[in-house]
Amino acid sequence: MCGIAGIYQKQLIRDQSRMELEVGHMNQLIQHRGPDGFGHHFAKNLRTGLTHRRLSIIDTSDTGRQPMVFENGKYVISYNGELYNYIELREELRPHFPFRTQSDTEVILAAYLHWGDQCLERFRGMFAFAIWRDDLQELFIARDRFGIKPLYFLEKNDAVYFASECKALLPFLEKKTIDREGLKDYLAFQFCLDGKTLFQNIKELLPAHHMKINPNGVSIQRYWEVSYKPDFEKTADYFENELSELLHESVKFHLRSDVPVGAYVSGGIDSSAIASIASEMSADPFLGFTGKFSFSADYDESKYAEDLANSKSFSLHQIDIVENDFVDHIRKVIYHLDFPVAGPGSFPQYMVSSLASKYRKVVLGGQGGDEIFGGYTRYLIAYFEQCIKAAINGTHGNGNFIVTYESIIPNLVSLRNYKPMLQEFWRDGLFEEMDQRYFRLINRAPHLGDAIRWELLEDYNPFVSFKNIFNGENVGKQSYFDQMTHFDFKTLLPALLQVEDRMSMAHGLESRVPLLDHKIVELAATIPSNIKFENGDMKHIFKKVVQPLLPDSILQRKDKMGFPTPLVEWSKKGPVKEFIHDVFHSSKAKHREYIDNSKVIDKISHESKFGRNLWAFLCLELWQQEFLDQNHSIENITSQNKINIS
Repeated sequence: MCGIAGIYQKQLIRDQSRMELEVGHMNQLIQHRGPDGFGHHFAKNLRTGLTHRRLSIIDTSDTGRQPMVFENGKYVISYNGELYNYIELREELRPHFPFRTQSDTEVILAAYLHWGDQCLERFRGMFAFAIWRDDLQELFIARDRFGIKPLYFLEKNDAVYFASECKALLPFLEKKTIDREGLKDYLAFQFCLDGKTLFQNIKELLPAHHMKINPNGVSIQRYWEVSYKPDFEKTADYFENELSELLHESVKFHLRSDVPVGAYVSGGIDSSAIASIASEMSADPFLGFTGKFSFSADYDESKYAEDLANSKSFSLHQIDIVENDFVDHIRKVIYHLDFPVAGPGSFPQYMVSSLASKYRKVVLGGQGGDEIFGGYTRYLIAYFEQCIKAAINGTHGNGNFIVTYESIIPNLVSLRNYKPMLQEFWRDGLFEEMDQRYFRLINRAPHLGDAIRWELLEDYNPFVSFKNIFNGENVGKQSYFDQMTHFDFKTLLPALLQVEDRMSMAHGLESRVPLLDHKIVELAATIPSNIKFENGDMKHIFKKVVQPLLPDSILQRKDKMGFPTPLVEWSKKGPVKEFIHDVFHSSKAKHREYIDNSKVIDKISHESKFGRNLWAFLCLELWQQEFLDQNHSIENITSQNKINIS
């Protein structure tokens, strides 16, 4: 786990000092990602400059330093991530490459030189890397299948800048402005679509894509796609056995490390299953980490984390998160995120990562289970409507795709706390087309009202981008369940992985996500929805597979909260209320182009207990204060030495 950045000059320049200055500052701006060392490399003709921050996990010796240079600069690699099957690939490549280190970095380069672009199909892991080929004057950049490791880029005049985090690209923007389409995506979903960010001109290299930069320009290509092709010939027992085998194999691979490994333990099924398997396989004393809000039992899931730790006999470290922590750290959270994304879970994740980093350099997490196997309550809400529609239309007989309304009824108890959402969802558009209904269910924009100056954003409709993803060619139109999980897998999951990466790396901590092994994802895409979602039981097949691993208290719970934060309740009084008042009453906040913060203040004062409007508006304003109002030029960074905020 590390940080990478670099510059590619389409037109050769001769100002070496300027190139060194720019690359050096990019390195400093991501130094929190790698406290164990750094390095730079410049091509002989200054076509490219690469830089690296190191967090030593595999091959912690000096031979693992990066950028790693071969054949006197003919090939150079700067790499962030972990290649879990590097041992097997090294043995396969040994006849073709003179290995000189024990690092997975060298394996990636060897694989690229032997198989070319197709090497990506053989990798099991999380990665973002750049390989310089002096013979071709070309930079090859690639990102893992799911977007676990980040990569952003900026094209400016005759140069391309890239980095693990957007903040390292800000000094090269001629003007920092909000991307209006990205903003409208954020207001609708709390994440951006199609590689947009909230920074105009800074783009995200999408997951499962690679980029080639040479004197002729930039080309981007997808190298992997999950295809939803249900296999109706296989039984539920077959899928359960295959999933169990792959799950244990993935955890075994993810435990590969030259330093001890721990785990996040939230009390939910996903993280609990991963921690359970890992604790049994780990050669080192296993540690778990969790956070709680003792402010109220409504926000405290620590009992379930304690149940797992007790059942598996490993030590559990806990942090009690209080309102002063929010005031003290929320600006740092926004700084490390680069731009607001997803929900308020980033704040407690930041706090738990801080705790974990005191004891471990690597932790495992359960990210991905909800998107792969269908764990969000909104799936049940939307599917319930489709069951009724199918019953009315007489089309419920196709059991391969439709869970019958009779069978789903026993599981509707999960909706007990979602009555307001049901009322809102069914107020308009009942029985519309499936894409329109799911968009209506997840679209947050209507709740923001006149606090947004919508007339300035009318030239873009997020539903168009949403529809293209929801109705993708790789997912069957008959399976509503697959379409919903597919959209979230392609959009929400990368947003959550952004949180996962940034909140851990803010503390020099590597977070690994074993459920996001491509073999698990590809298997899940072949499981018919009536098996994955039997009788409307969310994550049915996954729960059956992990049942032997978990205490009954975790398996039977119907109240999984997803690390809720008592922000709304904190905002009613005390230090959080004062902090929010100061944020929205600043002189800059009163004159935002797209947000009328005077109306925001009134709107958030009537926020519901678990509402997300306060979080959305607060993060957006804090982001503007940190990134749009501040001077991020290289000259200003140099004069203020504004580098280490973690």
